[in-house]
Amino acid sequence: MNNQFEKITNRVANKFKDEFFWSLNTNDEEQNYFYSDNVSSVTGYSSEEIRSLPGKHKDLILKEDLPDYRKLIDQFEDDVSKKHTELDYRIKRKDGEITWIKEGINVIRDEKGSIAEYVGRVTDISKTKSKLNELNKRIEELKELNSSKDNFISVLSHDLRAPFTSILGFSEILLNESSISEKERTEYISYINDSSQNQLQLINYLLDWSRLQTGRIKIEHNRIHLQSSVFNCVSHLTRIAVKKNVDIKVNIPDSIYVDADERLLNEVITNLISNAVKFSRENDSVEVTANVFNEDFVEFVVKDEGVGISDINKEKLFKIGKLFSTEGTKGEKGTGLGLTLAKQIIEKHRGEIWLYSEEGKGSEFHFTIPSSANTVLIIIKDDSLRTEYEIIITDKYPSFKIMGAANGFEALGLISTYLPSLILTEHDMPLMDGSQFVQTMKRENKNLNIPVIALINLDTELVKKAYQELGIKTLPIKPVNSELLIERLDSIFS
Repeated sequence: MNNQFEKITNRVANKFKDEFFWSLNTNDEEQNYFYSDNVSSVTGYSSEEIRSLPGKHKDLILKEDLPDYRKLIDQFEDDVSKKHTELDYRIKRKDGEITWIKEGINVIRDEKGSIAEYVGRVTDISKTKSKLNELNKRIEELKELNSSKDNFISVLSHDLRAPFTSILGFSEILLNESSISEKERTEYISYINDSSQNQLQLINYLLDWSRLQTGRIKIEHNRIHLQSSVFNCVSHLTRIAVKKNVDIKVNIPDSIYVDADERLLNEVITNLISNAVKFSRENDSVEVTANVFNEDFVEFVVKDEGVGISDINKEKLFKIGKLFSTEGTKGEKGTGLGLTLAKQIIEKHRGEIWLYSEEGKGSEFHFTIPSSANTVLIIIKDDSLRTEYEIIITDKYPSFKIMGAANGFEALGLISTYLPSLILTEHDMPLMDGSQFVQTMKRENKNLNIPVIALINLDTELVKKAYQELGIKTLPIKPVNSELLIERLDSIFS
């Protein structure tokens, strides 16, 4: 190989850092391989190191890919009509990294068809392969999703239509048969009502699922007091729980707030608790708990003592293509779409949902939901004093958000929007004092139970007594007692 060819090849190769050239003249007695200088950028080896290997750059090919490589090369070399071939394979670089390679080989053959010269171009295609693999994976996911949706529509069509046969049948009996007993009449009406309610729920679930899929539901994030939301959901399920004598126990700290769309979150909570009641036996209990999962999320758990779920049926849950539903312990019907919708809602909130269950031993459904940072509202008219209290709190609780207000009227405007975890208010304020502020806040926000600490002067026993009657703890405003303040905060947040 002449020096001029090598110079030109190196100049061309250097413009493309992800590839190198090689060549071999079989007429040379020594059969010297040439490698362009940037072979190292692809393989990690210098051209001298590559030439010192017995099989040259072929020694870098992974063992798994080598048999196919040799077979294709042999076929190419034996076919005298071919002068070009391309091969994809993997090599192991000097640093141990696995790299995908595309090698194009051109040959010059003599009159007999024997190869006189090889010229190869080797390109690193790892990025392309990676994108192609991602694309193929996405294609398979979309195929599976499309198949699931087709199956879902097929099953849904049946589930939407099937109950109407019975509904229409019973309603026709009620319309045409005057001799049926009152007991039968009540039974038929009850069946029609239950079936209609079930169908309405299925349609509502379906509409929400469709809107979530198409992005037509906008997640409206709010700071939600989780305990209040759960009690609200439980109150709507009291009738079905009483019917089976199932005790719903709620154990959620009053201090937990989450960042979520309240309507959608309540839909998930209601679905999980109603399922727990549905699959519970008479006199069983259902436990609803929540606690801090990590710095960013709260974990919510619904645990029942019911019939549990088999391993085969576990695989069908949360999947739109399955639309899996079984009857409850008292023959209660389900839509089969509730858990699928719950999963969609939780994932839209960046959370996860999972379960633990064993046949005959009950089930536990868990999900995570973003927590809403604890917020402390400090109402002190003096800016420097307010800053002093803020520093003490942030030193102890660096993750807390601190808001400030100079008077009670300003603070009232912040409460309904930001729902503080704690209010620290001085008593002597302009326009309304601290006790008047507390009474107004409780009157305007009846559903909120926000802890309040009142900051008072040491010589005001009557004021202290007034706060005690309101159930509010007090602290001396001056001098600032940081140890006592932290002690009070720990009793609230620990």
